[in-house]
Parts: sequence; structure tokens; C-alpha cells
Amino acid sequence: MEILKTGVYAIIVAFILGVLIYPMFIPLLYKLKYGQTIRDDGPQTHLKKAGTPTMGGIAIILGVLITFLIFSKKSMAFSYDGVMVLFVTVGFGLIGLIDDYIKVVKKRSLGLRPMQKIIGQLIISAVFVAYIYKINLGTDIYIPFLNGITLDLKFLFIPFIIIVLLGTVNGVNLTDGLDGLAGGVTIIVSAFLLMMTWKYDPSITPLAGAVIGSLFAFLIFNFYPAKLFMGDTGSLALGGFVASAAILLKMPVFIIIFGFIYLIESISVIIQVVYFKKTQKRFFKMAPIHHHFEKCGWKETKVVLVFYLVTAICCLLAILGAKGI
Repeated sequence: MEILKTGVYAIIVAFILGVLIYPMFIPLLYKLKYGQTIRDDGPQTHLKKAGTPTMGGIAIILGVLITFLIFSKKSMAFSYDGVMVLFVTVGFGLIGLIDDYIKVVKKRSLGLRPMQKIIGQLIISAVFVAYIYKINLGTDIYIPFLNGITLDLKFLFIPFIIIVLLGTVNGVNLTDGLDGLAGGVTIIVSAFLLMMTWKYDPSITPLAGAVIGSLFAFLIFNFYPAKLFMGDTGSLALGGFVASAAILLKMPVFIIIFGFIYLIESISVIIQVVYFKKTQKRFFKMAPIHHHFEKCGWKETKVVLVFYLVTAICCLLAILGAKGI
């Protein structure tokens, strides 16, 4: 119960920090002219968002970092698992920060080249995998709905973990396309992870609480109409947190369930690209899929709220799937 209290206190402190940081951070971004560029081929309602400050992920990471440092040492179950998840979170966030800086400040719309991004992500993934082997976590993972039965991946473990890390990180990145979408979905996902860490790896609990609190504060300024975007800095960092926490819990397969929105966003882009290459036609009106629903006439807020609901239901299913672990 003490660990759960630590998680709740972390949520509160991170939220308060965010509420204090953002009112100072947003004017600074305006002054520096770090504004978002909007795609011309996207929904017309998005054009008015041009110039909205981005790179808000810096404040998210700052709030998470400070809160974790406050509470981690006080945790009765402190270990380096939480530190490693923080490393992955900040590491992917730094890659996103460089990408955002090139796009916004250097005015290179593509940001980092794909190969540069992949190399950076692989380096962080390699350090994380090395840590897993150092602590002898094992190569087995839990399978949902099988009452704690595990599957030993053996030599397939390393490539599987890297795919999970990169896939989740980029899935969260693709989800960050509507006001409040990635932040709200990740709050719900992080609440699920908070419950799991409390029971199975308490050292990550303060970090999960810090992510939830920071995102609650962020949503005050990011929910429609957004006054701030998280940018790749935020979305890559959040993806790193979700993936690394799930992996240390031996629950990477569960991401398919509780991270269903991340998955469907990624799949929609893959389908769109492959279908267009073969037919020169679009399968969806626009990808990722949240834009497809907008093109179908849904209001942005409706898409966001429906995706929240879907995520909440999926997290409940994941809780049922974790029975017996």
C-alpha cells in the first residue's frame, strides 16, 4: 500500500509542477517562434493550428524527471528498473528533441533522416537489452489470458524486444496528430501500467505516476483547442516509457491490447503506403487513421474521445488478461 501511495503522490506532484511550468514555458516558445508547421493535404480545420508552439515534450520530460528524483529514493522497493525506464524515456525524448529542433529551428521539414533516427533508437534499445541481460530478467514473457503462463523466446528475445521498442515508440508518435489524443491515450495506458508496476515491479511506480501527473497538466494546454503540442520530443519519450515498462514487467505482448490505438495507427499507415504503391489509390481517406475519421466528417474532439473510450476498454481487457500473473 505504501508503494501505491508513492504513485499517487507522484501524480499530484508532477501535476503541480506541470501547472507551474507550462504558463512560463509556452510564452518562451512563442518568443523563440518554435511553432508547428501544418500539412497542406490534411484536414482544413487544422490549418489554423499553424504556429502553435511545439516541443512541449521538454516540459513533460522535465516534470517526470524531477518527480521521479523526488520519489524514487523514497520508494521502499527501489531498484534500477525505474532508472532504466527513465533512461529509455529520456533517451528517446532526446532523439525527438533533435528531430523537432531540425524541423522547427533549422526549417528542414523532414527533420532527422530515417537512418539517423533508427541508429539513435537502436543504440538506446541496445543499452536497454544489455540491462535486461545484466539483471537476468530472462527471455520469457507472459501471454494474455493464460493465467500466468509464459513463453520463452530464447534466441528470438532480442529482436522481439527491439521490434516492440521501436514499434511502440513510433506508434505513439503517429498517434500524436490531434489535440489531446496522444496525451490522453497515454494517461489511460500509464494508469494500467501503474497498477501493474505496483503489484509486480514497484520501482517503476513513481515513474508511472510522474508520467500520469505530467500528462494531466499537459492536457490543460493541449486539449482542443491546443495552446501547445508535445512534438516528437514528447511522443517518442512516452513511447519509450510505455514499451520499456511493459518489457520489464514481462508484458510486451499486452501492448497489443492496452496499446491498441498505437497499433491501429501504425497499421493504418502501413496499409495506406502498401495499398497506394500497388494501386496508386488511397485505402483510407488519410492516414494515420484518426485523420480518416476526420475526413469522414467526425469532429476532432469526437475522434479523441472515442479513442479514449477504446483505450479504456482495452486496458480493462488487459487487466482481465493479466489474471494469474
